[in-house]
Amino acid sequence: MNDQWIPARVDDAVTDVDTPALILDLDRFEGNLARLMSAIQGRGIRVRPHAKSHKCVEIARRQMAAGAIGICCQKTSEAEPFLAGGISDVLISNEVVGDRKTVQLARLAASYPDARLGVCVDDPRAVAQLARACEQARTQLDVYIELDVGHNRAGVADIGAVVALGHSIASHVNLSMRGLHAYFGNAQHLRSIAERRQAITAATATAQAAQRALIAAGLRCDVITGAGTGTFMLEAASGVYTEIQPGSYDLGGSGNIKKKKEIACAAFEQSLMILTTVMSRRKDAQHDRATLDAGLKSFSTDSGPALPAFAGWQVRGVSDEHTVLDRNGAGPDLLLGDKALLIPGHIDPTVNLHDWIVAVRGDRVEAVWPIEARGAIF
Repeated sequence: MNDQWIPARVDDAVTDVDTPALILDLDRFEGNLARLMSAIQGRGIRVRPHAKSHKCVEIARRQMAAGAIGICCQKTSEAEPFLAGGISDVLISNEVVGDRKTVQLARLAASYPDARLGVCVDDPRAVAQLARACEQARTQLDVYIELDVGHNRAGVADIGAVVALGHSIASHVNLSMRGLHAYFGNAQHLRSIAERRQAITAATATAQAAQRALIAAGLRCDVITGAGTGTFMLEAASGVYTEIQPGSYDLGGSGNIKKKKEIACAAFEQSLMILTTVMSRRKDAQHDRATLDAGLKSFSTDSGPALPAFAGWQVRGVSDEHTVLDRNGAGPDLLLGDKALLIPGHIDPTVNLHDWIVAVRGDRVEAVWPIEARGAIF
């Protein structure tokens, strides 16, 4: 990170923020944190937010202050800045495989002996690699069996294989068997409540069967963790899941907002947007067009381009450094140099393109937070 290119300073007006920049509306952000905790109140469920969405230590601290018990992340290098920033319970909700990577993970655990660091496994060979690395580093890791509950990405689907993995983990003194990682991410993208409920009901049955088999075999299974922003109320109501892992709830989730409203919980507001500047303006008999200074280097397009947060304009095209808008109705008359907000289609990879989050309240900058885990892919 180069401090020379910080997009704003505390107490700047939002209109003075350099662009393109990630803007976090603190009132909406804080409201989202409170809505989640209110939605699960009294259900005996723990919250472990997925920090791969924001990659920002300060946001993780605020999630913990709101009631989270720890965080998830996806890679060892992503976990490191959160441990360094004082987050004392981190689950890498992913497999870490190979001697180089397992040694790095064990060394990280050894560097923070007062913290809990967990990882997922779905293969006995990975268990052996982790145990060997922990023995060399004289440290310990929490281990969760990755259960394939329908996501079809990683994990064990056979109950017998789950029990065998459990015995493999339990055979190593430097690995602590914690439970099951049972995440069904694809279920969040099913359109109807009925479809999502059916998917999570099946996932819950699979997780419960695996838990019962582990306990019957004399093995521990204290935790069943999973659940994303689009389905967490279903897992929370299951009576089987003990933790949920919502990711984009705090930032709004953009494309999933409508779907989240269909679930019986408070709707999350879009708190994270991309601030841009109108860098070119064409208005004549054939065109009413504005070109913004943010493009493919500023937001992900795997879920579609970032969309205007205001009426009257539509995206005509996106290139590396530009988003071109055409007027299509009543809306603001964008002028050269005006600021314009865009809503990202997929938050996680969008955040990964930026160094800073500009936190605003009203029309002033309240804080500028580094995105410490940006680019943490190892």
